[in-house]
Amino acid sequence: MSSPKTVQEKIWTAGLVIIGDEILSGRTHDKNIGQIATWLQVQGIRLAEVRVVADDEDKIVAAVNALRAENDYLFTTGGIGPTHDDITVDAVAKALGVDVVIHPEARSILEGYYEGRGGLNEGRLRMARVPDGAELIRNKKSGAPGIRHGNIFVMAGVPHIAAGMLDALTGELEGGAPLLSETVGCWTAESEIADLLREVEEAHEGCQIGSYPFFREGRVGANFVVRSTDAETVKSAVDSLTDGLATNGLDFTPGGI
Repeated sequence: MSSPKTVQEKIWTAGLVIIGDEILSGRTHDKNIGQIATWLQVQGIRLAEVRVVADDEDKIVAAVNALRAENDYLFTTGGIGPTHDDITVDAVAKALGVDVVIHPEARSILEGYYEGRGGLNEGRLRMARVPDGAELIRNKKSGAPGIRHGNIFVMAGVPHIAAGMLDALTGELEGGAPLLSETVGCWTAESEIADLLREVEEAHEGCQIGSYPFFREGRVGANFVVRSTDAETVKSAVDSLTDGLATNGLDFTPGGI
């Protein structure tokens, strides 16, 4: 009697829109992609696509609409500050087809934060603007909150402030099993063992093997990252991979080189 077919667990995905002329010009180096991707993996969500767009409303609207249609969640970073070129809120509202309003709780938070710091002026009040129907994401770093509207999360571009907003969202999003990984390093050209990598991956359902070549100390090598949501699958794939490397007379290093 054949065993019942395993039901494939849903894979939860997120898109990310990085907003800002300063990123595209190279004046600012983005650090949010890595920290958001890592945080999402712990929540059981995979970062599926990232787009970097200029401070242009139409471009932001297009990116937001495209990525939110293709993923369970959408995150944006950048463009929610107090200046005239911070237009992310307006663009997200336009993408959703709703008005921009002053969130009363956000206003209260900012009034308290800026008490003794010069008060709440017109520029600072811009940071209380949200797409109508939005909730707030707490921000212990600088007072100004992030914004949640359904499955869209609008966050600051400053990495340590974005990190605080992610912390406030920890455990709040539905996801699947966290993606686990182990790395094996080897002094070999990846092309030499391409067949082995493919065979190991195909023999382990739900497993992906990423190959990351490098050139160091005058030698060619590669790190192979085995990923799966199942710990036993990861272990079995790593065992098969290392056995294959050994059979080919190659030295390997658990944990990577």
